[in-house]
Amino acid sequence: MPTNTVRLHRVIRAPAERVYRAFLDPEALVKWSPPNGFTCKVHHLEANIGGTYKMSFTNFSTGHSHSFGGEYLELVPNARIRYTDKFDDPGLPGMMETTIVLTKVSCGTELNIVQEGIPDVIPLEGCYLGWRESLALLAEFVESEISDAPNAA
Repeated sequence: MPTNTVRLHRVIRAPAERVYRAFLDPEALVKWSPPNGFTCKVHHLEANIGGTYKMSFTNFSTGHSHSFGGEYLELVPNARIRYTDKFDDPGLPGMMETTIVLTKVSCGTELNIVQEGIPDVIPLEGCYLGWRESLALLAEFVESEISDAPNAA
């Protein structure tokens, strides 16, 4: 397995429960997980230990899509998520493993992410940029406080 690894850190102004749920809810993932310029489709997602998922990102400019999936290895509610990732494209070989640790802090949730085993053909700086864009979208998504009450006109 390749040893290419990225480590990310961010503090988000939202409770850990909301951040955790955003990583495991298919409709939420579609909103925040694709980096800028990409759309996302979640083909299936079974959010339990041993459960699997399959997603694809499509480049909006070119229409080129890449799909990937994996298995959930560890799920500690509101605290930790660990899963595998494998691209369907044989040109992107190997199995990646991602660990997400959520820690409650005074202003919300501290998020630490480690993604290991990134295929050699993927530049690490590209991974960092993609994650940075996705995490900015995640923050916007989960930091929003929206009432269920209808707007008064």
